[in-house]
Amino acid sequence: MDFTRKVRAAAVQISPVLFSREGTTEKVLEAIDKAAQMGAELVVFPETFIPYYPYFSFVQPPVLMGKEHLRLYEEAVEVPSLVTEAVSQAARSHQIVVVLGINERDGGSLYNTQLIFDADGTLVLKRRKITPTYHERMVWGQGDGAGLKVVDTGVGKLGALACWEHYNPLARFALIAQHEQIHCAQFPGSMVGQIFADQMEVTIRHHALEAGCFVVNSTGWLSPEQVSQITADDKLQKALSGGCFTTIISPEGNILCPPITTGEGIAIADLDFALITKRKRMMDSVGHYARPDLLQLQLNSSQWAVLNGGDGGDLPTPPFGHPSEEGIYRPTPSLFEKGKVD
Repeated sequence: MDFTRKVRAAAVQISPVLFSREGTTEKVLEAIDKAAQMGAELVVFPETFIPYYPYFSFVQPPVLMGKEHLRLYEEAVEVPSLVTEAVSQAARSHQIVVVLGINERDGGSLYNTQLIFDADGTLVLKRRKITPTYHERMVWGQGDGAGLKVVDTGVGKLGALACWEHYNPLARFALIAQHEQIHCAQFPGSMVGQIFADQMEVTIRHHALEAGCFVVNSTGWLSPEQVSQITADDKLQKALSGGCFTTIISPEGNILCPPITTGEGIAIADLDFALITKRKRMMDSVGHYARPDLLQLQLNSSQWAVLNGGDGGDLPTPPFGHPSEEGIYRPTPSLFEKGKVD
């Protein structure tokens, strides 16, 4: 693990092309090109940015949102697809690591999915938000522990979480324990108002301090015209404003570049990995400051499956494992780990 390198990172605050997978993808490709021209080696986009975050679900009751939900299905992204291939080619062409949020369609379900493309274009991680928040539960299915993974990339060890996953301390600790050097955070933006931005700042700065890592945080943004497209109700339009805080945080919790709180833009900062050692010398939460004799995290990292190997063997791993003889929950080995499935 190299703690002497320096990496230029970019966090993009950007608005989608509402109701258009192709239009939003073009904006992603343009932003990758622009970030690369600025010397960035890593670029992070907002939560479920392609085709767009489902703002409709925040302001419409379930009984009325069927039309918009179906439209999101039609514009959602399959993995792999022409969209992922285009992003892969852009990453490879510019030798830049790309962290992208999408609405993923898998059969008859949608998921809040984060994709990490390495600098050679390889898709090194596809993870799904483990628990959609509040209104989002009407839109997306749940992810599993297989996505709580830190991956080695051309810019170092990367981890990623979406929005209020940052309020799940064990999910964050799972990434901290894998020694992430750069944490990529994604939020929708243009929601709830200033309080959302204030809470976001507290959350990402705390994670940087606790993890001893950099946090590259990207939020989306809606123009007033787009807000009107989503709802014509003046009172509901107020709920689709503010809540933007795109910036980059050091392992010491310092803001490394002026936060972008309105409009589109790219936040740029140089990440000096020596700051990771400087922070962890004082407080390494998974090293000299940990007490594994007292406190440990147990992670079920197997991927959920609804069908076993068809050989009459063990059933797929249930979401929370099964009770052990000691009366505590332990993860069940996946079929792949047992060699049941090729």
